[in-house]
Amino acid sequence: MHNAVLPSKVRLVEVGPRDGLQNEPVFVPAAHKIAFVNRLADAGHSTIEVTAFVTTKYLPQMADAAEVCAGITRKAGVRYTALIPNLVGLSRARDAGVDEVAIFPAATEAFSRRNLNQTVEEALATVADVCREARSSGLPVRAYLSTSFGCPFEGPVAPSRVRDLTARLIDAGIYEVALSDTIGVAHPRLVLDVLEQVTSRVPLTSLALHFHDTRGTALVNVYTGLQAGITRFDASAGGLGGCPYAPGATGNLATEDLVYLLDGLGIESGVQLDRLIEASRPLEPLVGHPLPSRVFRAAQATANQR
Repeated sequence: MHNAVLPSKVRLVEVGPRDGLQNEPVFVPAAHKIAFVNRLADAGHSTIEVTAFVTTKYLPQMADAAEVCAGITRKAGVRYTALIPNLVGLSRARDAGVDEVAIFPAATEAFSRRNLNQTVEEALATVADVCREARSSGLPVRAYLSTSFGCPFEGPVAPSRVRDLTARLIDAGIYEVALSDTIGVAHPRLVLDVLEQVTSRVPLTSLALHFHDTRGTALVNVYTGLQAGITRFDASAGGLGGCPYAPGATGNLATEDLVYLLDGLGIESGVQLDRLIEASRPLEPLVGHPLPSRVFRAAQATANQR
């Protein structure tokens, strides 16, 4: 264990303002979302997924996407991104001045139909169209490959299928694919199996990992990814989040928990843990329940004892 060669630096993609808030039953007003994004930037984040340009019928929490993008204080060196489903979303995101967009195809037919109302092949065609149009304006496109480790409707997913779909996404013009554990079923052996398959076709530098902590394995999965050479990880401040179209998908890996691990390992993330905790603190009264992050909860308990 002590001989493991780990990267000295990683890049975190903060998805709290979008993936963290999209599954909350309460609507967080734009002013609070804007303040949240600004606090995250001040904490040292270099990439923040600010919002989603999607049909508000399905994600009403993101109805103020343009207002949020217009209201944030853009900090030099920070990449402000947004989730999009298609060319319409791309047009709206581009008009809002985002630095990058992310699209979200799935590895299984059932989840693709439920989440996108498209077959996997139709979703891949949409990805190609988005990449082609985004390229004309110099806008990078990232992809989440949902259900890369398991599907709520189809069960286990063959790592070879994840490999083939990831390669097709890169060929279409995606610069980075976040292999996404949508329902939190991944464990270290499965992470290694998927990475072994995918890296036979796609370089490590084109991959990120996106874990949910449904079964308490997110951090050990991150450590497995670090050992394999992955240097890009998604996380959500406070541990909020989930997918409204994936039954049982609870919160994302908490950014506080991830930064605590990275700090302990001597791996640079650029994020200051104390400022990150302060960035998350105002969320609790807004969402109306305690934040799931273990490190955040421990900091709260310590503060209450003073």
